[in-house]
Amino acid sequence: MPILSAMPNLDQLQHMMCSAIRGEAAPALLALIEADGIEPAARLQIYRNHAIATLTDALKATYPVVCRLVDECFFSYAAHEYIGEAFPSRPCLAEYGGSFPDFLANFPACRDLVYLADVARLEWAINLALHAEEAQLLERSPLISDDLEVRLHPSSQLLVSQWPIERIWHANQPEGDPDTIIDLHAGGTWLLVYRRRDRVVITTVEESTYAFLDALRCGARLIEAIAATCEISAIFDRAPNLDFLFEEGLIVQPALQCVLQK
Repeated sequence: MPILSAMPNLDQLQHMMCSAIRGEAAPALLALIEADGIEPAARLQIYRNHAIATLTDALKATYPVVCRLVDECFFSYAAHEYIGEAFPSRPCLAEYGGSFPDFLANFPACRDLVYLADVARLEWAINLALHAEEAQLLERSPLISDDLEVRLHPSSQLLVSQWPIERIWHANQPEGDPDTIIDLHAGGTWLLVYRRRDRVVITTVEESTYAFLDALRCGARLIEAIAATCEISAIFDRAPNLDFLFEEGLIVQPALQCVLQK
C-alpha cells in the first residue's frame, strides 16, 4: 500500500487503520493512500475483507459446534455482526471471541435457539482449558487439613446450564450420531471442563460437587468449600470428590506467600 508524505506517527496510523477496518469512515486515512491503479477505498476494502475473513475463521475454529448448529452461512453473518462490535484487543487469535456467547444470547436472529449461547459457552470453556497454562500439582497426603488452601488446575472450567448442552455438543462431533434425539426439557446440567494431558475432558457433576469446586475456584479453604457444599447437600462426601481431583491432576500448589520475620 503506497503511502504519501505527511505521515502520522505509527500509533496514530495503527488506530486509523483499525477504525477503518472496523468499517468506520476514514477520510484522513484515504487521503494518505496513493491510488496507483486502484482506488484508495478499494485498497482499504481489501484489508477490511481479509481481516473479517481471518476473524471469522478464528471464531469457526473456536465454535465449530455452534457453526454446525446454525450452518456456515448464518454463522458467517453472525460473526460479521459480532466482529463489528468486538474487534480483537490482543494479537493472539486463540484469545479472541470470549464475548461471542453473550453476543449470541442477545442476537435477535438467534432468539429461537435458546440453547445456542450456552453451547457457545461450553466451547469457550473448552478453548480456555486447552490453552491454559500448566501448574505444579499438589501431592496427595493422608494429613490433608480442612484448613488447607488449595487451588484447582488453571485449565479447570465450571459451567452450569438449564439445557443439556453436553449432549448437544457430543451429538454434533464429527463422530456423533446425526439421528440423536435430545430432549431440551430434560433438565439442567453442571459441568467440569479440564485438560488431561493434551486433550480436553467434559464431565457432568452433581450440583453439590459443582458448589464444592466453585468454592475452591474462588479461593476458599477446604473447610469453607465443604461448608458451602453442605448448604446444598447435607450428605456431601468430600473423600470421593478429593480422590477424583487428585487422580485427574486438578489440585495444584497454592501461590507461595512470603512471610517476613522481624
